[in-house]
Amino acid sequence: MTCRGLFSGFTVFLSLLLVACSDQQGAQQVPPAVSESTPAPNILLIISDDVGVDVTTGIEPGMIDSLVAQYGPEGLNHPDYMNIDGHPASTPVLDQFASEGMLFTNVWAHPFCSPTRASILTGLYSATNVFTYADPLSPNHTSFVQMLKEYGNYSTAVFGKWHMAGLPGQDVSYPGMKPKQAGFDLFKGNMHAALGTFWEYDYEIQDESSAADQWRTEAVPVKALPGIAPTTFAPVVKIADTIEWIEGNEAADPDKPWFAWVAFNLSHATRLSTPTQMAVPDRDTLNTETRAELDACGAIYGTQDFGSCAGEVQMRAMTNALDTVVGKLFEAVDELDPNTYIIYIGDNGTPMYGRPNLDFIDNMYLTRTGRGKGTAYESGVRVPMIVKGPGITPSSVSDEFSHSADVFPTALDLAGLDTPEEVSNADGSGKVPLDAVSVVPIIRNEVQTVRDPNQGYLLTETSNLMTGGTLHLGARNGSHKIVCVGGVNPDACEFYNLLEDPLEEFPLTIPQSCDAHADGSWTPAVEPWHYCQLTTVVAENSYIE
Repeated sequence: MTCRGLFSGFTVFLSLLLVACSDQQGAQQVPPAVSESTPAPNILLIISDDVGVDVTTGIEPGMIDSLVAQYGPEGLNHPDYMNIDGHPASTPVLDQFASEGMLFTNVWAHPFCSPTRASILTGLYSATNVFTYADPLSPNHTSFVQMLKEYGNYSTAVFGKWHMAGLPGQDVSYPGMKPKQAGFDLFKGNMHAALGTFWEYDYEIQDESSAADQWRTEAVPVKALPGIAPTTFAPVVKIADTIEWIEGNEAADPDKPWFAWVAFNLSHATRLSTPTQMAVPDRDTLNTETRAELDACGAIYGTQDFGSCAGEVQMRAMTNALDTVVGKLFEAVDELDPNTYIIYIGDNGTPMYGRPNLDFIDNMYLTRTGRGKGTAYESGVRVPMIVKGPGITPSSVSDEFSHSADVFPTALDLAGLDTPEEVSNADGSGKVPLDAVSVVPIIRNEVQTVRDPNQGYLLTETSNLMTGGTLHLGARNGSHKIVCVGGVNPDACEFYNLLEDPLEEFPLTIPQSCDAHADGSWTPAVEPWHYCQLTTVVAENSYIE
């Protein structure tokens, strides 16, 4: 099923959203836990904001050295190969976390925040889901969280950035799916795409007293963490809120499993742009290395005044603060209940907005202008993902091509629940096939791949509203990729072999015809076969024509 007509019916779709019943979840009946005698594990999902692989390359030791060799004089001989070895953020907590679990090195998200979050929640790509960062997610969609709650007896909560209900409007604010409609018992955070500042923002709540489509706004609380002074700094507040909720669940019923969705606003720009759109984190959320870099360029802690610091410095500082507070959460969870699976994933690539101090990529990628967040290039959609928990081999690595949507069946699989093959469509009138695939068989060392390397595919696409609605599309299988800007045709698309050229510097020749693919004359051993196969995938499954 394609959704090329999705936008043509958008007015009708919005009207359906506004009158949708609060209990419309679209959840499928799922069998109970596989073994009643084995305690179901807790699941903690952590989503970073605007932090691409380039910012956190410390999680994969040897990655940069390998890329330098691949693109250097003994390899592809790229003239700028030394620029690969740049300056990532200091992330000692995430680096250690990766060494304790399984690192997935080829994970795609969508080019913007909300489509990725919606893909995680629903297991669907953008064509049947959320296409731009301004679109609301329909309350009719199936949520895996509702399944965890109904069939796995999980307590559920979300803390931090939601960004799936749409945006504030003059007539209706946040018309789409709210957290309680998605199956969460509790929401504490912010439904907007970005915070006003990291110290002054809307602190929105849904709890047992809230209708599923209603919320309230309270004063931002002052919270503290071990070694971090009381503050309204958003990442500290959300981690403190998370720990308090987990402690409450463990005290009330230690045998009842819980699922927590923790979504950071770090390292996303703020809505307030004076004096900058980035935050200088509280000093005690930063390590010595990061503080030294900030001090050298005159940043003022706990403000948005970065002095003379460059945009790359700002990105590193905000990501280091994320790393610090995540460490506090990890420590608390390890102490409270080690029967917990933790999934960490990014929501899109690092931004290159083309505005002063809002270009952040200075590591790993070579061509950077026009290739960050909001595009379908690797630097726009490739994100870090790490999974740690019982039975996972430390320091294990998977290069399987995976998608943020895969969190949907993976979470259900970890909880011992079956995954439906079909889920509700946007207007609730029917079902659509799930796009996602569980990576649990890889985590359990049962298989090395869960998608066919040739016929299997990932799809990522959006309309970039910041550039007037430019269409961006990427499709890949296990080895090859097409990336298209403005449409899908040979003039708009580029073709890459990601095994030989993972940084997309050397486009391949696009075949003049796909007749040989259609009649079976070509096989996957012939490189043009992959271009024709991927364009067929796009024609059948993409919103973009």
